Amino acid sequence: MNKIASITLAKLLGAFFYYPPNSKVTAPLMQALLHIDHLAKWPNLPLIYEQCNILANQIGNPDLDYQFSLLFEGQGTMPAPPWGSFYLDTEHLLLGESQACYHRFLQQHGLTLNTGMNEPDDQFGLMLMAYAILLENNNYTAAKQLIDEHLMIWSSAYLKELKNNKISAFYRALAVIAEQYLQMH
Repeated sequence: MNKIASITLAKLLGAFFYYPPNSKVTAPLMQALLHIDHLAKWPNLPLIYEQCNILANQIGNPDLDYQFSLLFEGQGTMPAPPWGSFYLDTEHLLLGESQACYHRFLQQHGLTLNTGMNEPDDQFGLMLMAYAILLENNNYTAAKQLIDEHLMIWSSAYLKELKNNKISAFYRALAVIAEQYLQMH
């Protein structure tokens, strides 16, 4: 995959995994998301087409932001917590050693993720956006390290849980697309 496509997809997916679908950040990106099939040479294009159709059918669903809240902000037990430390730390601590290691990695590469929200850096969408920043800065070694050592070691477990969620077809489809994207790396 070329650099521009990889950056664009990481930013686009990262935004939808971090911000509610009707937020001022993601709402203007909805059309791009629906045409994500055109942004890369997907190895399984029919699967991506299918997911784009599911996403398109969910647009206008008044419950999308609520579904986001249940899946990403938590109201009770979260079916698919979006933080790496949940999957990597034996006691599922969000601010455990794996998150601290990832935070040090970000600092080593001069990345400060200031979103105005108080949450661990190892949130799936934030990690995709950090990956995009590293690529934009031509720091390919650090970008590869982020993917290999900090994201891929837990993302398959997370995306599997998200694909199996009973709350949102939108996020099930998004999880399939993200999984396909990560398989291209």
